[in-house]
Amino acid sequence: MCNPRDDWGFGPGFPFGSRWWAGAWQGRGRGPRRRSQMFESGEVKFVILRLLKEKPRHGYEVIKALEEKFGGYYTPSAGTVYPTLQLLEDEGYVRAVETDGKKVYHITPEGETYLDNHRDLLEDILDRVRETVRDFTGGGLGEVQGSFVHLAGVTFKRAWRRGPDDPALKRVSEILRKAAADIEQAWGGGEGAGQRGSGSGAEQAS
Repeated sequence: MCNPRDDWGFGPGFPFGSRWWAGAWQGRGRGPRRRSQMFESGEVKFVILRLLKEKPRHGYEVIKALEEKFGGYYTPSAGTVYPTLQLLEDEGYVRAVETDGKKVYHITPEGETYLDNHRDLLEDILDRVRETVRDFTGGGLGEVQGSFVHLAGVTFKRAWRRGPDDPALKRVSEILRKAAADIEQAWGGGEGAGQRGSGSGAEQAS
């Protein structure tokens, strides 16, 4: 079982060491799977119980904590979290305490027992989600992701160090525009265009 203080296996280094890319991907309304399908029916309650066992939280804190625990690869909707919290309360596995005008949810002894009795199921759920992310980011897409992370790192890291007036910034902008044009051509032009794209912008950017 994961340590209550760890990152649930989705922290730095999973799967490419960049939560930034995951955030950029989700910013376009996508994720490893559609967000509503990250968990099968009835599974998210185990994950939320696991979170509340660490410490009490109100609904919005549950949403943000789950996003953080999953390294940015999954952001649950309010329409998933709040009904699940109500269900857990109805089942006696959590209790809501009014604090500063908000319902703060605490796991009950019954909830801890229920979670402990299903810890193998919870671990299976987390393992499956990790595999889902790995599958999604593997193969050719994984290579693209890794290359993009590297490009972003060498571009912005050095740009911040050099400052806004460095003359090299103009040349870097030209390289990036050329690389973007080559990538557009690769998407529409088949294998030959892809080879041309990888031989121009990528080499110049490195």
